[in-house]
Amino acid sequence: MNAQQRLAFEAGSGIAPETLLLAIAGTTLTLAFLWVTWMTFGTFKAWQDGNASFFDLVWNVLRASIVLLVLAFYVR
Repeated sequence: MNAQQRLAFEAGSGIAPETLLLAIAGTTLTLAFLWVTWMTFGTFKAWQDGNASFFDLVWNVLRASIVLLVLAFYVR
């Protein structure tokens, strides 16, 4: 973004582009952390109830964590 575009963006939105980018990244990562937590607790409850094996528990937690790491890498 050149200086003229930056000034037009700030005049139209009232905030700097970096601030908006930080807000979007923070919201995305917060939702991803909530998803990983929901996935982990859901699978753990299924494991406790006998509806899933220990392998399912470990695999789902590992898969969700990998998705979170990749997403965090690209969002930064």
